[in-house]
Amino acid sequence: MSLLSKLKCITFDVTGTLLAYKGELGDYYCMAAKAAGKPCPDYKRMHEGFKTAYSDMAKKYPCFGFAAKIPNIEWWRICVKDSFIRAGYEYDDETFENIFKRIYASFGSSAPYSVFPDAQPFMRWLRQKGVTVGIVSNAEYRYKDVILPALGLNKGSEWDFGVFSGVVGIEKPDKKIYEIALEMAGNVTPEETLHIGDSFRKDYLPARAVGMHAALLDRFKTLEAQKWSEAGAPVFPDLVSVQEWLTKEETIKVAGSNVN
Repeated sequence: MSLLSKLKCITFDVTGTLLAYKGELGDYYCMAAKAAGKPCPDYKRMHEGFKTAYSDMAKKYPCFGFAAKIPNIEWWRICVKDSFIRAGYEYDDETFENIFKRIYASFGSSAPYSVFPDAQPFMRWLRQKGVTVGIVSNAEYRYKDVILPALGLNKGSEWDFGVFSGVVGIEKPDKKIYEIALEMAGNVTPEETLHIGDSFRKDYLPARAVGMHAALLDRFKTLEAQKWSEAGAPVFPDLVSVQEWLTKEETIKVAGSNVN
């Protein structure tokens, strides 16, 4: 019996699992400033400024301002402005608004992202096999409504439901987000569910904590992947390998013989 035959639902992380950024985020900030007629900022400083600003905003107003009832666009406006300031760039209000609108529009489209070539075929294959497919992501509502569909990952053809932190107000690694996923999948049991992601802390551990099966993708050959394996996590280079793993018949040894 294969693992797939035991599963009713498979959920996915998004970034690093189904899609990746084209280049670094700081690149898009720099291009927006240049398009607004300003000298192109230092790419590395800009990228580091964004990482710090985003981390601070996520701590102060988690889930893109869900609990504080901050509009999504305002949350990003504060984050983007702080990113430039931390990188050493300050603009007048009119110039900044021009830059911000370009950035916000870019990241609300398919432009900065690329879908891994194995994502769509694998998700469609699962649904053809009768498996419910879900998304569990620390992302804002635009992933659900705009970005994933623009990238060809549509509700109804690639996935059945989505749990997005900016929509539900809970984010990984809080295991509650996985409990919500189980409910949205039709109250399937954890034992009937597999989660696939790329973070040991945010994907593997909390999914296992609620009793789900879990697997990790190491698409970029990270140094941490060896530690994940040593900790017991199934680690794969891509979704093609995951498909092979799911369909492999388990072998039971009986009196020295192998019986499938």
